[in-house]
Amino acid sequence: MKNTLRILLSALTVLSLAACSQAKPGAKPEAKPEAKPEAKPEATDTSMNEAGFKPALDPASSCHISVTGGYNNFEALEAEFDRFNKYYPNVELLFTKVDDYNNMIGIILDGKDAPDIYVNYSWMYGREQYKSSIDHAENLADPALGLDLDCIRSNIILNTGDGTLPMVPVFSNTYGMLVNNSLFEKAGLNVPKSYQELVEVCRAFHEKGCANPMMGFSREELTSLFTVTIYPYFCGTVAQDAEAVKKLNAMDPSAGEYMRPALEKIVQFLGDGCVDLDACEEIENNYDAVILRFFEGDVPMMICSGDAVSGTKKRESRSEAFIANPFPYTFVPVPMSDEGNVFLDMPNLQFSVNRDSPDLDMANEFMRFLITPRELNEMAQNKGLMAPTKDLSFNSLYAAFGDVPESRILSPEVFGLTDDAVIQLRRAVYQVGTGEMTIDEAVSAYGTYDQ
Repeated sequence: MKNTLRILLSALTVLSLAACSQAKPGAKPEAKPEAKPEAKPEATDTSMNEAGFKPALDPASSCHISVTGGYNNFEALEAEFDRFNKYYPNVELLFTKVDDYNNMIGIILDGKDAPDIYVNYSWMYGREQYKSSIDHAENLADPALGLDLDCIRSNIILNTGDGTLPMVPVFSNTYGMLVNNSLFEKAGLNVPKSYQELVEVCRAFHEKGCANPMMGFSREELTSLFTVTIYPYFCGTVAQDAEAVKKLNAMDPSAGEYMRPALEKIVQFLGDGCVDLDACEEIENNYDAVILRFFEGDVPMMICSGDAVSGTKKRESRSEAFIANPFPYTFVPVPMSDEGNVFLDMPNLQFSVNRDSPDLDMANEFMRFLITPRELNEMAQNKGLMAPTKDLSFNSLYAAFGDVPESRILSPEVFGLTDDAVIQLRRAVYQVGTGEMTIDEAVSAYGTYDQ
């Protein structure tokens, strides 16, 4: 392996940064490696050249590129380091994990040992608290950099209004449900693509003795089954109404009325017997517990986020039930509308290049290498997340989202719904779904829910 990937765990504080100004923030000090002879560039895999990437810098270039983020591990990125080293064998690439990443990245970027590339998020844009994460970012839309931005779905690329691009998606995310394809095949049923079909399928599974046709996490509001089912539906009701979006973003109390159709839909969904909330209460968290309960093999549809789906592959070997009786599964939209599926398309992890990097040319060169259909698809599949590329057929797990008509692909990045407005919806639908509030009460409380 030409590169070294180290996952450096640390508890960062402002005091420790001040006391250790010579150390990489977020990483433990380590002994300086002994100097080693410079490697000669190896012959490059011709198939990779055929894929489109051509080195723009001297292949004998030697430098250190650091990438910082919040993941505990990033094996998928390590694989990209390996492939990049086929072109630049003397470039050492290092990933550093930072604790409390969202709060610490600004301090780290303002310090002496800032990373060359760092994780960023669209929701940080325009917020004073995260100003440094934007101010330090290279404009990746600069044509001189040569990034293949056209390979990425345009609706998940941050719209800054001035044509600059401080970050680029390397993974995307959505909401949906894991489907046990074996159960559907045995029951002679098709995966539903409209709300009416969903209700009919749930009823058919009940008649065949299935206690829980659908399940999901319900103990807490964040990525609960209420949010996962209703958020895409809600976006479908307001995406074409600029005035509604404006009022929702402004926390206008009257904007609560725009939530009413979505709140009525969750009540209908629960009333139609699609889920048993008492059974869902047994699921302890929205990640491991959701996955392992699905792997028990008796739940046809498990409501969850794309983040949860990313953990399925590794947990196949941790489920005794799945090991004993494996089954094929896919991730599909939850059809809450009679008009058909909605694909709520959102960026997940994004990369920024530190414009003050001492090795800026090589940092940009790595990004030029990474932002291609081949590399983005490979890295997303290795990580188990949805790729940000236009062709979703590369990973069959997510292929169903590629079949959703363009008119039903919605992204808050495009129609402008802010994260603060989404939080209001999430709180409201959770309160209504759990019976803590009536629809009228939840509508009237818009703008008052804790952020």
